[in-house]
Amino acid sequence: MMKQELDSPVKRSSRSPHMKPPFTLGDIKKAVPPHCFERSVIRSLSRLLVDVIIFFSLYYIVATYILTSELVLSSRLYFVTSCIIYSALQGCIMARFWAIGHECGHNGFSDYKWLDDTVGFIVHSVVLFPYFSFKYSHHRHHLRTGSLEEEEFDIPLLKSQVPLVFKYLKNPLARLLVIAAVLMVAVPLYLLVNFRGRAYDQLASHFDPYSPIFSHKQRVHVLLSDAGCITVIYVLYTLALSRGFTWVVFIYIGPYLFQNAMLIIVALLQHRNPLVPYYNSSEWEWLKGSLATIDRDFGILNTVFLQHPNTHVAHHLFPKMPHYHAVEATKAFKPVLGEYYQYDYTPFYKALWSTVSDCVYVEEDEQNKGIYWYNSKF
Repeated sequence: MMKQELDSPVKRSSRSPHMKPPFTLGDIKKAVPPHCFERSVIRSLSRLLVDVIIFFSLYYIVATYILTSELVLSSRLYFVTSCIIYSALQGCIMARFWAIGHECGHNGFSDYKWLDDTVGFIVHSVVLFPYFSFKYSHHRHHLRTGSLEEEEFDIPLLKSQVPLVFKYLKNPLARLLVIAAVLMVAVPLYLLVNFRGRAYDQLASHFDPYSPIFSHKQRVHVLLSDAGCITVIYVLYTLALSRGFTWVVFIYIGPYLFQNAMLIIVALLQHRNPLVPYYNSSEWEWLKGSLATIDRDFGILNTVFLQHPNTHVAHHLFPKMPHYHAVEATKAFKPVLGEYYQYDYTPFYKALWSTVSDCVYVEEDEQNKGIYWYNSKF
């Protein structure tokens, strides 16, 4: 989707307003055409079917022609190049599976919760994401977005909490190493040990049914999520025994790592920006927190990732809205939001490079107590 469809050519450079908005969620909803809230089973399933066809087509081409090619097998350069290209292409499809599962978790796939949970469980298991576990924690992220104390994901640090090593992020090499490490391990560490998640009084994990993240009633679903991921891991293990570990790395692990890298890039850039605030308990309100996010331009990847990067504000306001209506809805409610709407179409790779350096910690606004902005000065 072209960036002109969502924003004017003028790039915003001022901070978002942090006071109570002069409009309500109801005012925003009235500006959106009613059909934008309608979910179509046929439309959702047909789009998923296309992704499944592409996924298996890419696999067939690689398994049948690339991994049996003498040129590829005899040349390390051709093998690595082929692996990178395939990982990027298949990783994009896997990221779409994740996006569909995420939408199912919000009941945005269809009007039927059982169908959403079934589809979400399958597609998230395929990409090694514990569906129900993430669904429960992610709902709390939506309930407490922008809260300095109660946000569920990517909790910002205060200046006093920043490790000394972060003082050197202005150094390009150090910044590159941090970005590489984050893209490689952030997603699995978040799921395994709640890395960069909300602090609990004991170890929290998306795979532990007794984790403080979950209630007693949610434990069975957590176990079911674990079973889905374990099943996929077992399939990969049997394939490694029969086809070899290198084959599994090429076919699955490479795309899986690319998928995780793109997920963390999108999530990081949607919430971490010097222009959007965080609030402590004295200032936080749900609508203010939900507006403390930013839409981004990922170019053609906006479409590849089901418009998630460039319609994140709409998603936080109306999480049950299907992705195929989000662009239209955003265009409709933008005049209501006015300066409360932020859109940045800096290329995502440049935005990532600057964000890691410029958004290290948050500090309280000198004139407005309870309002916090990202900073990087030491």
